[in-house]
Amino acid sequence: MNKKLLFIIVFFLAISCNTHVSKQVVVYNNDFESGDLTNIYGGIIDQFNGSNVLGQYNNGYFSLTLNSLPKHDLITISFDLYIHDTWDGDKPPPDGPDIWEMVVDGNPYVNATFSNSPCGAGVFCSPQSYPSNYPNFYNDPKTGAYRTDLPGVCSMKNVIGWTTQYKIVKTFTHTNNTLVLQCLDKLVQTNTPDPKCDESWSVDNINIQAITL
Repeated sequence: MNKKLLFIIVFFLAISCNTHVSKQVVVYNNDFESGDLTNIYGGIIDQFNGSNVLGQYNNGYFSLTLNSLPKHDLITISFDLYIHDTWDGDKPPPDGPDIWEMVVDGNPYVNATFSNSPCGAGVFCSPQSYPSNYPNFYNDPKTGAYRTDLPGVCSMKNVIGWTTQYKIVKTFTHTNNTLVLQCLDKLVQTNTPDPKCDESWSVDNINIQAITL
């Protein structure tokens, strides 16, 4: 167990024993159905599975900035992450590794590879690190997924199983009155003429709560 994870466990055990939540305020909520990109740099709206999403991205990113947050001790960020088409997880170049990151105020909270590689008898399953961070873990493709029965969007358009949905939820200490959330990728597809069609990602239903203890 790494020191950072141990600290988080000890911290939350401590607050569960000695404190309680006195206030929980939603400071940001967006399902993107209205096309609202206020305070989002690099925001693009597309459609997936009958809903507006933030994306799709390939070797790109968006940044959400929140100002004038109420006094708080913790922040909880949650959203849906969609991994589209032929992500190769931990594979070396020219196919990977395919990494996705979530960063808050310059601190990485997710730095993981994802794989949509099919698995079966006699088929090599390209592993992914998620739900752990890259490069220290090797998990089966789609480990930790919320849904695995969604269609791809481009190279695997309308083929069921080629988009994987993850529920990303992170709670961490935070007291600043500003917050900057960045989501980005480091995708590798040197063997395709259209990288974005080969692999992309999108985000939906961002919810951010400020918690006072």
